[in-house]
Amino acid sequence: MDQTLHTGTTTVGITVKDAVIMATERRVTMDHFIMHKDGKKLHQIDTHAAMTIAGLVGDAQVLVRYMSAELELYRLQRRVNMPIEAAATLLSNILNQSKFYPYMVQLLVGGYDKAPHIFSVDAAGGSVEDVYASTGSGSPFVYGVLENGYRKDMSVDEGIELVIRAISAAKARDSASGGMIDVAVIDKKNGYKQIPEEEVLERIKKYKLVV
Repeated sequence: MDQTLHTGTTTVGITVKDAVIMATERRVTMDHFIMHKDGKKLHQIDTHAAMTIAGLVGDAQVLVRYMSAELELYRLQRRVNMPIEAAATLLSNILNQSKFYPYMVQLLVGGYDKAPHIFSVDAAGGSVEDVYASTGSGSPFVYGVLENGYRKDMSVDEGIELVIRAISAAKARDSASGGMIDVAVIDKKNGYKQIPEEEVLERIKKYKLVV
């Protein structure tokens, strides 16, 4: 079996002072062929939680459906949202149980419970929490931007600018990343809120970045 994990995409998640900010681009590729220019890689899975996907689209979409259903059932039964660490552990367990016939994915799980959290989850079920994380073929370029520009006490507005700059850097250098940028903010007050496309385009223009 081919052990190569093709993750032609770019996703990022960061924690700021009172929120989590997650972002992706939209290009979907098969090797060097652009299959789709407007793919959805940022998914809300609960009122205060989201996932980004990289890897095989079918595998990733199944996992998004699993997680959305499990988190909704937890909230309906217990009248409280599943903690983000528990959600990452649940996803980790699903992936680990299938590691001999793995889901070919790299995932981020992020959200807000008593504090903002970002977890990176690999195809074998490894789950690691950090203040920021990125997946996909464009992630080296994202990490270059984050290492230079990230601060734990950033405001939400500064965080949105940083993730847009990071995804834009990946789009400029990674052929598997491109198209529009999706950005969502998750905080205690508003839960999951996706930034309107018009606002993202305005910010791209303001920062003098390439669409």
